[in-house]
Amino acid sequence: MDKKKVLVTGGAGYIGAHTVVELVQSGYEVSIVDNLSKSDRTLLDGIEKILGMKVSFYQGDCCDRQFMNQVFQSAGTFSSVLHFAAFKSVGESVEYPLLYYQNNLNSLLTVLETMLENRVSDLIFSSSCTVYGQPDKIPVGETAPFKKAESPYGSTKQMSERILEDVAVKGLRIVSLRYFNPIGAHPSALLGEIPLGTPNNLVPYLTQTAAGIRDKVTVFGNDYNTPDGSCIRDFIHVVDVGDAHVKAMQFLQSRDDEKLCEAFNLGTGVGVSVLQLLEKFNAVTQVNTPYVIGPRRPGDVEKVYADPAKINKTLGWKTKFSIDESLLHAWQWEKKLRGIK
Repeated sequence: MDKKKVLVTGGAGYIGAHTVVELVQSGYEVSIVDNLSKSDRTLLDGIEKILGMKVSFYQGDCCDRQFMNQVFQSAGTFSSVLHFAAFKSVGESVEYPLLYYQNNLNSLLTVLETMLENRVSDLIFSSSCTVYGQPDKIPVGETAPFKKAESPYGSTKQMSERILEDVAVKGLRIVSLRYFNPIGAHPSALLGEIPLGTPNNLVPYLTQTAAGIRDKVTVFGNDYNTPDGSCIRDFIHVVDVGDAHVKAMQFLQSRDDEKLCEAFNLGTGVGVSVLQLLEKFNAVTQVNTPYVIGPRRPGDVEKVYADPAKINKTLGWKTKFSIDESLLHAWQWEKKLRGIK
């Protein structure tokens, strides 16, 4: 039987690359599209080392309709598209809002237009818990209303989900996975997060500080209404995130619906504060990482963690990795990158 072909946009990035590995190991034939604006070929090399094989790669922009049509036509028929090609930094989106609206919305619109033109119906969309804003109730479930987004990044995810709801009636079957906070790295230490320039996310900043590349970690605010004053998040291992995409795609493939639009929270259901995460990292790695308390950062939500009951029941998905393993794998990846024994 021929392997099902899937297209992964943004597949040279952090979450996309880990998902590609899970897809290939689950028996799918994968083509990657990435313009390498937020990454380089490092993770492509890591994918191929883990899998022991080349993966089809097209370098180009998902906002480019002509390029995307060429990919669809040259690669053959895709059974599904997994769309990761969006900018994802809350802080950067506050600084450059137009860049986020242009890229995140235009890339989605172009992917949808190309799918419809080429009669591909199944889409897995990378959404985010930022769609909830600051929710009234914690843990947050999928039926929680979208509050005002705290950042332009969150706004683009809210708008994208609205677009997907509207376009599903055209015969598309869509799953939106609302990520909480993916962290960690592949247990092989051949794949991980590799930010260009100064990291925008906490864990790579933490590992770079532990490796001596940064002077100290800044905790943005210790006066929130939380037990230790720092923000609370739901941290989830990136390999578990990749596995959830495979299960979401298989869920769509098992359905007979001609049109469908479902959203699932992708989190552990456990809230961990930023200061608790620092303590856990130091305990797991035996590294004393320096940190300071800074002012609150624009765009940050005070506390949010998932109610994962729907994804656990409907997709049969559960996390396999603990937060300690996530932090240890992130540190092993950082050490490998820096040549630290």
